[in-house]
Amino acid sequence: MDDEVFTDLLTEVRAGAAERERRRELPRDLVARLTAAGLPSARVPAEHGGEGADLVTVFDRLVRLARADSNVAHVFRGHLAFVEKQLFETDEDVRGRWWPRFLDGRLVGNAVSESGGTSDVSTALREADGRLLLTGRKFYTTGCLYADWIDTSATWDGAAVQVSVPTGAAGVEVVDDWKGFGQRLTGSGTTTFTDVEVDRAEVRPVDPDDDLQTYLLGFFQLVLLAVSAGIAHAALDDAVDFVRPRTRVFGYAGQVRPREHDLVQAVVGDLSSAASVARAVVLHAARTLDAAQRAHRGGAAGSPDALREAQLEVYRAQQVVLPLVVRATSDLFEVGGASATDTALGLDRHWRNARTIATHNPAVHRKRAIGDWELNRTPTRRYLPAG
Repeated sequence: MDDEVFTDLLTEVRAGAAERERRRELPRDLVARLTAAGLPSARVPAEHGGEGADLVTVFDRLVRLARADSNVAHVFRGHLAFVEKQLFETDEDVRGRWWPRFLDGRLVGNAVSESGGTSDVSTALREADGRLLLTGRKFYTTGCLYADWIDTSATWDGAAVQVSVPTGAAGVEVVDDWKGFGQRLTGSGTTTFTDVEVDRAEVRPVDPDDDLQTYLLGFFQLVLLAVSAGIAHAALDDAVDFVRPRTRVFGYAGQVRPREHDLVQAVVGDLSSAASVARAVVLHAARTLDAAQRAHRGGAAGSPDALREAQLEVYRAQQVVLPLVVRATSDLFEVGGASATDTALGLDRHWRNARTIATHNPAVHRKRAIGDWELNRTPTRRYLPAG
């Protein structure tokens, strides 16, 4: 991916971010242009015509994109994870189908979560008149509104499978009905499958205990942490833009300019520190995850343990990055008086978006799991990630 092109696109993405969120205007054109520029296909190996970027490069770009607009960065979460699946895929025919699709700009959305009080999957495949049909409903289907393909979970004769279907296939309906107060433009709505005919070649068995699942759980979470780190940087950018031109401090005339006031400087200093630390923690976790997957793909001894440790490193990062960013985006308002709450500024979106992301895969459960591992070497419980 050309960095100059990416930088120019980031300028455009940031310019309209607050207004898009205020109007709930889906950034379809920007997502398409970022896809065409190669953002979501960066991990395609060089020998297959791709960039072959490492995870540190990918996650650094995600932080930069989330700094411009966290919604846009979040859109690519499911697609990026789907690309990672292909790196672990042992079937040459499967990889041979997907590498060209990625390079041709085809985007994949994620549809896993279902409503209800259990983790059972009700979405199912059935055979009828020689056809394989998919029926079910998924929620929090991040990116599906923008996608060409949807990767979804289902059961087939009682076995867990993953199924890929074209978004435009008959019987597929994607609705933008996400009601959360943050991350409103991620396409995290409801996707319904009604007797969707499925190509048998696009059905893959799932082993919930294989090494790929360990890796993917860490990867899915790290995308959210990268988006959070970008939000911290965006809050810093907006705080600086808000303070620099002002001439009053907290509503009182006759004092020093806000940019010269020690309390305002302290708040901005905290924002800068939070953003920098969040990014550093994310990139450290990315290095750990990258080294583990490279070792695994290379057949190194002990690679399953390395993947587990990398997953835990992401979970540890989750304990630090999320509260840091949520607090920083709340403290942002201390740089000014009531004028900082002006809806035209949209400063509240940073906290809303950070708080929304922090509700995914609750950190408190992961905190206990980390402690259980350290004390008892109990493996972390596996589950499929939501939007």
